[in-house]
Amino acid sequence: MRAPSGSATIRDVAEHAGVSIKTVSRVVNNEPNVRPATRERVLKAVSALDYEPHPAARGLAGRRTFSIGLLYENPHEFSYIQKLLEGAYAACEATGNALMLRPCNEDLSPALVRQFVRQTRVDGLLLTAPIADRSDITSLLVENEIAFALISPRETTPDRISVNPDDVEAARTLTEHVLSLGHRRIGFIKGDARHGATDRRLAGHMNCLRDHGLDIDPSLIVDGRFDFDSGKQGFRVLWQLSQRPTAIIACNDDTAAGVVVAAHEQGISVPGMLSVAGFDDSPTATHTWPALTTVRQPIAAIASRATELLFAGLAGESPRQETFQCDLVPRASMAKPAHLMKAGT
Repeated sequence: MRAPSGSATIRDVAEHAGVSIKTVSRVVNNEPNVRPATRERVLKAVSALDYEPHPAARGLAGRRTFSIGLLYENPHEFSYIQKLLEGAYAACEATGNALMLRPCNEDLSPALVRQFVRQTRVDGLLLTAPIADRSDITSLLVENEIAFALISPRETTPDRISVNPDDVEAARTLTEHVLSLGHRRIGFIKGDARHGATDRRLAGHMNCLRDHGLDIDPSLIVDGRFDFDSGKQGFRVLWQLSQRPTAIIACNDDTAAGVVVAAHEQGISVPGMLSVAGFDDSPTATHTWPALTTVRQPIAAIASRATELLFAGLAGESPRQETFQCDLVPRASMAKPAHLMKAGT
């Protein structure tokens, strides 16, 4: 029985011929060092299944379209994606490649990714978080020999291109700054649970507290979604505690802005009664009053480097995993706790 035209994958061919995926790739790309009998068996499987190699499959350089795709979820706060696009586009422009965009939502399926790749015939894909952590999508790309690079994935592996900010160290540095001002009751509002950055930033925060001999109080850690409304909600939860925090760290600037607004609505001065910090150094950080202490991650540089590594992979280079450092940006939303200011210490 023949598969529908174009529906078979390289894995299907490998299973049909009783060989490895790599062997199928060698035969399809007419590479040497394949036994004649094995080559014939693979070619028969290709014919039987009506297998059509993707034009971006490694080794088909002569069929390059010199374009790549970028898959991203529509965010609540667009500045992060804007910087990603700027970085990826700059790398494409510098190398004469085109950038094709595919905004996605939580209903994204492997079938939709396959459709996008076939319609656009891109040479490879950039996957942003949380899409970068979708094993069903990355497995599809591997099976179809479609090159891809991951931006801020939850985990990195030696066989995949990935570029991450050092979220753990960045969160540790931010928490160290808050502690240096004298705060000991520090609230933490998490980001979207689907993003690896949420867990890494929380880990860095807790590591720093432990390094200072402080216990982790679970009541000071609340859920969030990387958006303004979850910042307001998180503030309300933390402010209802019998022992209120004197500072709150949010997993991004939009969430921190929600904390600041919710505090103002209740007549709580920032930073007089409550210090607030965010993450990312987005435009929101300077549009909020007072301006937010935050961490600046080089988003455009991360996207640009991921794009460069994707091109290198298409040229046959081995996958690389790289990490970018982030910088603390102190601003007016952080000060000593009120009791220390009154005591003049």
